[in-house]
Amino acid sequence: MNILNLYNCLGTYLVLGAMLMAFGMYGLVTRRTIIGMLISAELILASASMNFMAFNRFTAPNPAMGQIFTLFIMAIAAAEAAIAVSIVIAVYRNYKTIDTEEVIDMRG
Repeated sequence: MNILNLYNCLGTYLVLGAMLMAFGMYGLVTRRTIIGMLISAELILASASMNFMAFNRFTAPNPAMGQIFTLFIMAIAAAEAAIAVSIVIAVYRNYKTIDTEEVIDMRG
């Protein structure tokens, strides 16, 4: 019955956040397209947000602080996504590709 109480343990949330961080870092290193890198960066921001909320739930004396930090992370993620998509569109219009290796090779 110990498996049913995993939601009530800080370690569970920290392990899940670490897994999201690892998936995001792996995606940043291995992805060749800008869109894949953007999705990986969003995973990293989601892991940071999950850790803030977990520490907010289990250790914070003021329960609003973790939620405020999470809202800031969500705002930064939305702004990052909007700017990155506009950069991707501009790169695609100029180079007709979004593959990062081909864009680096096409310096002129």
